[in-house]
Amino acid sequence: MQKLLAYPLTFIYIIFFGLCLLVFHPIQWVCFNIFGYNAHRMSVAFLNLSLMRCTHILGTTYDFNNPYDIPTDRPLIIVPNHQSMHDIPPIVWFMRKHHPKFVSKKELGKGIPSVSYNLRHGGSVLIDRNDSRQALSEIAKLGRYIEEHKRSAVIFPEGTRSRTGHPKPFKATGLKLLMKNSPSALVVPISINNSWKMLKYGKFPNGIGNHITFQVHEPIEVNSNFDAVLAETEQKVISGITSFKSK
Repeated sequence: MQKLLAYPLTFIYIIFFGLCLLVFHPIQWVCFNIFGYNAHRMSVAFLNLSLMRCTHILGTTYDFNNPYDIPTDRPLIIVPNHQSMHDIPPIVWFMRKHHPKFVSKKELGKGIPSVSYNLRHGGSVLIDRNDSRQALSEIAKLGRYIEEHKRSAVIFPEGTRSRTGHPKPFKATGLKLLMKNSPSALVVPISINNSWKMLKYGKFPNGIGNHITFQVHEPIEVNSNFDAVLAETEQKVISGITSFKSK
């Protein structure tokens, strides 16, 4: 019964989702080209808030728990687990004062209204998964960027999303490269739950009635022992994933 109800609700959701992307694309262009970086950054934040609101059509609710006073005058390396594309808008919105930039696959850099424009112009980097040299160069560039401008990089070290909520092992290279190029950064682990349920039926229809939670853990200072920082980060992320605990 729930899946049957998901079909019409998903159809309505897709219409509003697409409208948001189309409406915010020219808004981003105007903000970026006429008013500059800060205006563009806020247009992206409100785009992502709007995308979250669209998921309310599906009965989706959110809880973003951040009990820490994370400084805005230092670079951050934000490290969440990855369950679906629905992980991204809450991070952009709730962490907006930290100017989050993403490590994204190059395929997202063209053809998607609003999303592609932001990835190309907003400070994120696009990597070619088939070209390790290019990918590592772009990640290093992002590390230097956040170090210089005191902004944040978001990297999903699992590499690909989990289709069941069960975390995949962290891949160390990208995260270590960010730490090497942003030595004054704080690493901020985040545990995401239930985002995978939005795609539990596949691409269509979306899952309905899901409560997606984000738990921000205590930030970790970057130091010369990258392996220890990586291990602590992975442990904190996994500690907050309920689907992992239940197995």
